[in-house]
This record gives sequence, structure tokens and C-alpha cells, in this order.
Amino acid sequence: MKQLDISKSILSITSPGTHLKPGEDELARRITRETNEEVAGICRQHPDRFGFFASLPLPDAEGSLAEIDYALDSLGAYGFALMTNAHGYYLGDQRLDAVFAKLNERKAIVFMHPTSCHAHGMPDAARPLSQYPAPVLEFFFDTTRAVVNLILSGTVERYPDITYLVSHCGGALPPLLERFSSFSLVILEGQKGVSSQDVKALFQSRFYFDLAGFPFPDQIHGLLRVTDSSRLLYGSDFPYTPASALPGMAARMDHGLADLFDEETVRNVYLGNAKRLLQL
Repeated sequence: MKQLDISKSILSITSPGTHLKPGEDELARRITRETNEEVAGICRQHPDRFGFFASLPLPDAEGSLAEIDYALDSLGAYGFALMTNAHGYYLGDQRLDAVFAKLNERKAIVFMHPTSCHAHGMPDAARPLSQYPAPVLEFFFDTTRAVVNLILSGTVERYPDITYLVSHCGGALPPLLERFSSFSLVILEGQKGVSSQDVKALFQSRFYFDLAGFPFPDQIHGLLRVTDSSRLLYGSDFPYTPASALPGMAARMDHGLADLFDEETVRNVYLGNAKRLLQL
């Protein structure tokens, strides 16, 4: 953090989350609680340097409801880190409606981090192209599945007080936005259609996107077609991206942002936007 001039980090548990074995909800509740308390302890020791997004034991809705209030009221979490799917139940699935209703009640921030794709009827099935590590390719598509499902299921509309933070510069969303929105208007039955302009309005008001990974030199341009710089946040992916790689990636980001924006906008991407989101 000192080397990269990072003043404060928001900690979270990412893939595979804290619900590790399908059907074993009690184990997941215990792991989730112990994890959240451990991370909260780090933040209490260094309050000026760390905050955290708490984990939830999804798809266990009952356990998650209890953990939401505990994490916010007793542990001081800034929001929640949710995997794009929980044993095949994607964000936006009706099984999770009570959880999203509670998150909406608490005006929560939901940080979405990708995990390996699953079908809940076949939890042990191998994911496609499993010869490649999931972060190489699959994470981007699982992010896209989750965000599209949140929108087309009506979850984003029904619960207007949730703010979403999407990893990795939006994954594969930007080039597919026109396709999934147009299909929703003319083909999909039993679902409320949403136009591409509606989705862009959501991306410019309800969503933020971090720049972890490799958004430069190319990916960033797709995202800026569907939202603007006020919705961008710095992200490092540390420690999954090793510390030795981060200075080079930070330098690439510095150059990429400087090519696109003025100095004030760059400062907001690195600091101002996050302070506004987290009310720091």
C-alpha cells in the first residue's frame, strides 16, 4: 500500500466465498461469521487503513439475513461481497429475494466478485474449459451472467436502494448490452423488457465498476461506451494478483487514465469516487 500510495484498502473474501459445500448451511454460517469477525478485527486494529465488505453464506437465505444486520451493526462493514453465483444460484434468483429485500432496507453496497460457473442441479459438474484457470476467461462471463440476471429478473428495479460494485471493468458486459436488452424487448416471454438506454442509465446511477485486472489499453473503452468516469474505481486484485506485478499494472493504469482524462478526473477515479461511494 505504501509503495502504490494507497491510503485505505477495502478487504473482502472472494471466490469461492464462505459457503464451501452445497447443502451444508450450518458450516457456511460458522465460516462466514468467523471470517467476518476476523476481518473486522483487522480493521479495528488499523481503522485508518482498512475497511471491509462482509461475506454472506449464500444461497442460505436465512443465515444471510441474520449476518447482514450483524455485519453492519456489530462489525461496521461497509457493505457485502457476494459471489456472482452461490452453488449455481445466480444473483437475481428468486430464492435470494428476501436477502435482496434486506439489503435494500439497509441501503447496502453489494460488491460482486466472479466465481466459477455452476448449475445448481449439478454442483459437482466441471465448468467449461476447465483446463484454463477460471480467472483467465470464465470470471468475466460469470460477472456478465450475474449482472444480466439481476437486471432482467427485475431485482435491480425492485430494490432501488442497493448500490452495485462490479469487478474487472464490467467483465464482458459492454459489447453484449445491446444484445441482451434487445432480446428482452422482443423475444423473452414473462419478463419485463429493458432497453439499452435503461441499462446505461442504471450503469450511470446504481452501479460502479472497479479497474482491477487488465482494463488497459483496450477493455476500458467498451465500458466508457455504457457509463462514465464518475462510476470508475481503482482495484488491485491483491493478493491474487501478486505484489510483484502490481507496480507495473499501476503504471499502465496511470498512463491509460492520463490518456483519457484530465488530472481532476484521474484523482476522482483513484480517490474521489470511492470516498463518495463509501461516504468517507
